[in-house]
Amino acid sequence: MSKKSFLSLNAMDKIIRDSNAERVSDDAKEALANVLQEKGAEIAKEAKKLAEHAGRKTVTKKDILLAVTN
Repeated sequence: MSKKSFLSLNAMDKIIRDSNAERVSDDAKEALANVLQEKGAEIAKEAKKLAEHAGRKTVTKKDILLAVTN
């Protein structure tokens, strides 16, 4: 793992277990955290662009939701 994850391994465990997994390895938790953090950063960058295009400095819920659909 090159960057420290902002997402807790406990939260990753809960997400994976909610998919009916009985056991979850630490590597799986770390992998999910890395993927979600990377995807989240991509969404945040797109949302920032959308906010700037609208003449705002504040990223809103609408920007995030639009970024996800793009």
